[in-house]
Amino acid sequence: MWLDHRAVSQVHRINETQHSVLQYVGGVMSVEMQAPKLLWLKENLRETCWDKAGHFFDLPDFLSWKATGVTARSLCSLVCKWTYSAEKGWDDSFWKTIGLEDFVADNYSKIGNQVLPPGASLGNGLTPEAAKDLGLPAGVAVAASLIDAHAGGLGVIGADVRGHGLSCEGQPVTSRLAVICGTSSCHMGISRDPIFVPGVWGPYFSAMVPGFWLNEGGQSVTGKLIDHMVQGHAAFPELQAKAAARCQSVYAYLNSHLDLIKKAQPVGFLTVDLHVWPDFHGNRSPLADLTLKGMVTGLKLSQDLDDLAILYLATVQAIAFGTRLIIEAMEAAGHSVSTLFLCGGLSKNPLFVQMHADITGMPVILSQEVESVLVGAAILGACASGDFASVQEAMAKMSKVGKVVFPRLEDKRYYDKKYKVFLKLVEHQKEYAAIMKGD
Repeated sequence: MWLDHRAVSQVHRINETQHSVLQYVGGVMSVEMQAPKLLWLKENLRETCWDKAGHFFDLPDFLSWKATGVTARSLCSLVCKWTYSAEKGWDDSFWKTIGLEDFVADNYSKIGNQVLPPGASLGNGLTPEAAKDLGLPAGVAVAASLIDAHAGGLGVIGADVRGHGLSCEGQPVTSRLAVICGTSSCHMGISRDPIFVPGVWGPYFSAMVPGFWLNEGGQSVTGKLIDHMVQGHAAFPELQAKAAARCQSVYAYLNSHLDLIKKAQPVGFLTVDLHVWPDFHGNRSPLADLTLKGMVTGLKLSQDLDDLAILYLATVQAIAFGTRLIIEAMEAAGHSVSTLFLCGGLSKNPLFVQMHADITGMPVILSQEVESVLVGAAILGACASGDFASVQEAMAKMSKVGKVVFPRLEDKRYYDKKYKVFLKLVEHQKEYAAIMKGD
């Protein structure tokens, strides 16, 4: 489970090796990746789990195995989370160095020694047993998988953007950044040549779009953070009651409440003296520091619905500033991003979308089909079934632009100032930590 951060000492030891495979995960391995979790299992559940396990699967590969009985792994899972190289395969010296030489000894049979590109057809398709469970005919084609966020990226990034007045219309697909935002967020950028971005995972060859290198930024908690801030507020029961009375979600109610209290000013200006640093579960990118904590500055004694709405707004803005920080790190390393493609649960929230446009200064494209992760999965299925000759062909045919949200450029100066405060927050947090560690 990616959100499980218990393998902290294991990941520290892995990073201390400074092994060459780490350059493909932004220079520092995350506690959310599989090597530290595997090491934790070996060290803590040796007899009950480690010695008895026949296979260790990532969830997408587990599902394709259940569907087909085939143990082949997806290139996407292994490259992005397990240190596999699309060009060189497994690096024996890495597993030996970190104390997991067991895998080398059995020729990686437990973690994958047959690796297929996403969209490749697996075995004979659905087994009779799986077909019965799913209510589908046996033999239906099953594709080698993508991780859910990567499927979302695949489902949006190839859309035909002609006719929307977008700068990315005449630009290569490498100018697009797919942001898959749900419980956490992933920022997927692709390039023709490998780009090494400190603190950003990758470059991973062919891990999302065949033939392109992928860099994957991310924020460990986004939707989960918004829920945490809203549900933990004293005015949450009042919010729940009022939203229920209107048959609205709490977030739709908060958005309309913000419109009510903003008066003549733009809604984003309500947080002029309330600022949030959003790393309540550590920083995945680009600081790659799991010790960082969340911060809020500008609190008052009030605990009413206005206060809750403005804290919610400041949290949404903080997440968008985190996206801006990731984009700046990617651009400093050589990416050139002009347009955001948003999908996932949070992309259904118009405030979240508008704040991303305003704070990054880039247009945001929303797909016609909101569930872009399912579109990405369908693209893979359509390749496995032979309906399309390539993933690229399927992407172009199956992804459609639904809505374009442009930034309010007249508010740029305000958000530039808030962004300066945002960067100061983490600078100060590090200073406080240094003071407390000092003599």
